[in-house]
Amino acid sequence: MIFPDYEKTGVVYHVIHITDLKKTLQNGIKYDDKFTYKANYDGFHELIDKYRPLEIPNFVIRNKSIFASMNFPKKHAFHSHSAILAIKISNDQCWIANENYANQIYEPFELQNIEEFSKCKKYLDTKGIELLEKYWHTSLSFNENLKKRKDQEKGYDAEILITHTIPPEDIEVLFIISDHRMLSVKEWKKTFLVK
Repeated sequence: MIFPDYEKTGVVYHVIHITDLKKTLQNGIKYDDKFTYKANYDGFHELIDKYRPLEIPNFVIRNKSIFASMNFPKKHAFHSHSAILAIKISNDQCWIANENYANQIYEPFELQNIEEFSKCKKYLDTKGIELLEKYWHTSLSFNENLKKRKDQEKGYDAEILITHTIPPEDIEVLFIISDHRMLSVKEWKKTFLVK
């Protein structure tokens, strides 16, 4: 893993595009405050929420969540022009789910309305529903995960659904990804700021 474990740091990790960084540092993070939210994820999150079983607490709404990670594998490929933030969370207002299940339906969801890929609808109505049921049935509270550590199991790509706003004082910029280089803020300044 790239970072020390949550039990040592007390923070989780949130990745944003650098165009959102100024606003984020000034105003904090809300679930719908990114440029990409409405365009890329709104309907997708609604689809996943549609299959949320009754035993999942009512406060867990994917469509109204901020997403974060417990950690990243050493060889994780971050997108250029993004920033990695360490954020403090309220454990009682967070949920953990296996992102691998959601990822397997994202492209079919996005492509289903293009004629060449229209058969994706059948995938979504069959395999997609199975994956969404697994997504929810293998999920658990953040606190329960700290006991069971599903996030450390092979094949479980833990995403954190944060159901509260993150204030600016609970955010720290750790790294800026510049042309596939992962630079600390100090390294970035040394590279790009002219004296």
